Amino acid sequence: MSTIGFIGGSGIYEALPLNDVREVEFDTPYGEPSDAVTIGEFADTGREIAFLPRHGSNHGASPTDLPYRANMYALKRAGVTHVFASNAVGSLKEDLEPGTLVVPDQIYDRTKHRDLSFYGDGVVVHQPFADPYSPELVDHLTEAAESAVGSEGDGGEDDDGDTQVVKGGTYVCIEGPQYSTRAESEFYKSQGWDVVGMTAIPEAKLAREAEIAYATIAGVTDYDVWKADSEVTLEEVLENAEKNQEAIKAAVEEAVRTLPEDHACDAHTALEGTVNTPTEAIPEETRERVEPLLGEYL
Repeated sequence: MSTIGFIGGSGIYEALPLNDVREVEFDTPYGEPSDAVTIGEFADTGREIAFLPRHGSNHGASPTDLPYRANMYALKRAGVTHVFASNAVGSLKEDLEPGTLVVPDQIYDRTKHRDLSFYGDGVVVHQPFADPYSPELVDHLTEAAESAVGSEGDGGEDDDGDTQVVKGGTYVCIEGPQYSTRAESEFYKSQGWDVVGMTAIPEAKLAREAEIAYATIAGVTDYDVWKADSEVTLEEVLENAEKNQEAIKAAVEEAVRTLPEDHACDAHTALEGTVNTPTEAIPEETRERVEPLLGEYL
């Protein structure tokens, strides 16, 4: 049975309820991961979960400096085939109120200073990325969230006070650690995009390069700064991220519980036909480094 990964974003620093827990420290060619990987059996389902807090237990690294490659490499080494992630995001639409959960299906990359690939150093991999999140996993995570915490909608709370779950939308990933300027925020909104955050890239790209199916559930914490009289503060973000934590965890727990044991999607064969360098031309040191990722294609 495959292992399911859970990457916790801001406000989520502890694993789901697990049995037979062990913490595994992985040594990777890309440095140390954000934290040890917590591995255990979820409830009594027999499903193995590997949890990693994206920012570490003490939130000690900025979005630019996070060890994204080490994190995803460690999850791959842990046998992870599917990753559910979480993000704290700002809203770019009036009806995506704080407290709304969004399962995006697109990303617009505005980062500037991040390592975006496992590859290079003598091996070139050109990989399609038109659909940055696994469409199958987006469907599954949305259905799980609707079942666990609320209902499908346009944002905010419905008449019964349930959490609104919105399927699809574009996540604009900015460099940070500063929040947007008003000009930037107004531009993102004018494009019809939906939420803005700082950690979707390169995480989604690295998951694809590792042939891991990947989807995220984003909890809205604020209105960024396009909205009149709106000013994003860390206090507001952290307060609302904490409020969203329970709903996000419940959604991920339901997604884990209901994911078919034999679930497979295109992400699991995403490296087929993408290696543009003859195997014999790849330096030995590089081959050793990427063996857990590219091994069957070399």
